[in-house]
Amino acid sequence: MAIDTTIMGEKNLLAYSAGIDSSALFYLMIEHGVKFDIAIVNYQTRDASDAEEQHAIEIANRYGIECYHTRAPKFDTHFERNAREFRYQFFENIIQKHSYDTLITAHQLNDQLEWMLMRLTKGAGVSELVGLKTISHRAGYTLVRPLLSYAKHELLEYLQSNEYSYFVDESNSDQKYERNKFRSRFADPLMEEYTDGIRRSFEYMTKDKRELESRFETIYSSHSLRVIRLQSRLYKTKATDLILKELGYLMSGAQRSEVYLNESLVIGGKWAVELQDELLYISPYITDTIPKRAKERYRVARVPVKIRSYCYQNSIDIEDIICQRL
Repeated sequence: MAIDTTIMGEKNLLAYSAGIDSSALFYLMIEHGVKFDIAIVNYQTRDASDAEEQHAIEIANRYGIECYHTRAPKFDTHFERNAREFRYQFFENIIQKHSYDTLITAHQLNDQLEWMLMRLTKGAGVSELVGLKTISHRAGYTLVRPLLSYAKHELLEYLQSNEYSYFVDESNSDQKYERNKFRSRFADPLMEEYTDGIRRSFEYMTKDKRELESRFETIYSSHSLRVIRLQSRLYKTKATDLILKELGYLMSGAQRSEVYLNESLVIGGKWAVELQDELLYISPYITDTIPKRAKERYRVARVPVKIRSYCYQNSIDIEDIICQRL
């Protein structure tokens, strides 16, 4: 098996769980001579959780790499969402403190299919159906997923043929979680029988997604302010959806309809979305008072009303915005 090592940074952090996917990626990176460290979260929800954490520490020592590990608090509700937020906050704290370039995750083809099927049942376009990118740029680091073209059974065969160690997370079969239900009922049976066709379909859809997203570009970015130039207003909703997703907010179908119908609005009480000519402005929505002189400068510079307080609070230079608009 081969992975593209050119997409990785000089200093890489692998999100490790000791399961099939991350174990396969661990050994592939070792085989390809990639320098990296690992980070693991112990959610303390299963009998094997402590053993997996200890395994991560031991395997890191064996290969002379750093292992960052932590224990999550007990989440009584919304486990999947809270666990994900805790996990990424842990990773991002490590990245910031130790100056990593890249966070590498072991998402694979089955994950792509599970996501697509879940979105398909809720209503989604091409960009939403192809939910995972090989490379995503985040604030302060790059997120890389080098295994998206491999099915889970291929990764398992790789581990077994090389007699590499791994754990099986029995909670993945617990169907109280929506994703597990889609996995066991639909994604896994389809993948076992139609792997090559599914792989090709995602390659085609990824190309279509790139073509669609080339119709708009981010021309200015500062803090959580984005200014996007649209080739056509028809791409406003798509651009808003993708930018907010990048900023950590997922819109509902009803909110997408609001964006389509309105040129100036606040999404979820949190995000200001303003369309002005061919430019789309997105920022956190705040209502702090702005001094009269600053307010006049924003008016003259044609900075949209709903983003002015955020610009002022974060000392965003109006001239920088104007220069990028020209």
